[in-house]
Amino acid sequence: MTRVFSGIQPTGIPHLGNYLGAIQNWVALQADHECIFCLVDLHALTVWQNPADLIAQTRQQTAVLLASGIDAEKHILFNQSAVSAHTRLGWIFNCVSRLGWLNRMTQFKDKAGKDRENHSAGLYVYPNLMAADILAYKAVRVPVGDDQRQHIELANDIVKKFNHDYEVDFFQEIEPFVPAQAARVMSLRDGSKKMSKSDPSVQSRIDLTDDADTIALKIRRAKTDPEPLPSSIEGLADRPEARNLVGLYAALGDLTPEQVLAQHGGEGFGPFKKALTDVMIARIEPIAQETTRLLEDTEHLDHVLRTGAARAAAIANPIVDEVERIVGLLK
Repeated sequence: MTRVFSGIQPTGIPHLGNYLGAIQNWVALQADHECIFCLVDLHALTVWQNPADLIAQTRQQTAVLLASGIDAEKHILFNQSAVSAHTRLGWIFNCVSRLGWLNRMTQFKDKAGKDRENHSAGLYVYPNLMAADILAYKAVRVPVGDDQRQHIELANDIVKKFNHDYEVDFFQEIEPFVPAQAARVMSLRDGSKKMSKSDPSVQSRIDLTDDADTIALKIRRAKTDPEPLPSSIEGLADRPEARNLVGLYAALGDLTPEQVLAQHGGEGFGPFKKALTDVMIARIEPIAQETTRLLEDTEHLDHVLRTGAARAAAIANPIVDEVERIVGLLK
């Protein structure tokens, strides 16, 4: 089967946007791919983390992924820092990658803003580590959102330069996999902004640990406008909050937005929010309950990560050993 690698930062509580945009796609990929799923705790260090919080959130993220349907026995789930091949290959790629390539990376510009001189060097070079995360396993498909395509392009630049400089055909180019129906989940308080862990308002997002009452309250408080729902998609063009809620209903109910509007067009937001709440609770509450159960046994979660790391290292170490031989590092 085709080998797939994907990673997620273990910071904050995973929310509905993480689930619809990434996690549920990971679960689906397990049916016909060899999947390697990584909690990228080294990437998390590009901004300062409270050490105790990072440990707790790594376990929490593991619990959420297992509760969502990741099968850590058939596939591999581990935390990045437990496999040294990532940093070994990451340093080599720091030396292969060019400053001009990194200067074009829009995510660094967006995250650093005008204060870029005060940000960590890690935030600047982390795309090279991201390339190493993937290529340490010679994975050829990576599920990404549109905002990550540029990172895959940089990884493929590294592949071509490495192969050219050392006159080998060692790495294959990576194919980005963007799910056709990937949901773009926006804030419940502002339909023009993405749902985010870093938003100071917990009312802006549905966390995957929220219980039924919390979900219902957040949906009731979600920002809307005074008009009823339209009967056609065109009627949502200038209504970002309405478009977001319709999109959530569609994604959670396995419907198209057109089908949602065919059912609920002409309704006010009161009855529509009630229907959306029911659909959301049916999908999210079982994940929250299973997450809570798993977090009661941190030894089991640590065992899952340790076992996954050993299996990951068994794949990555021989590959990175060969890279080090190619570049002339004496063992």
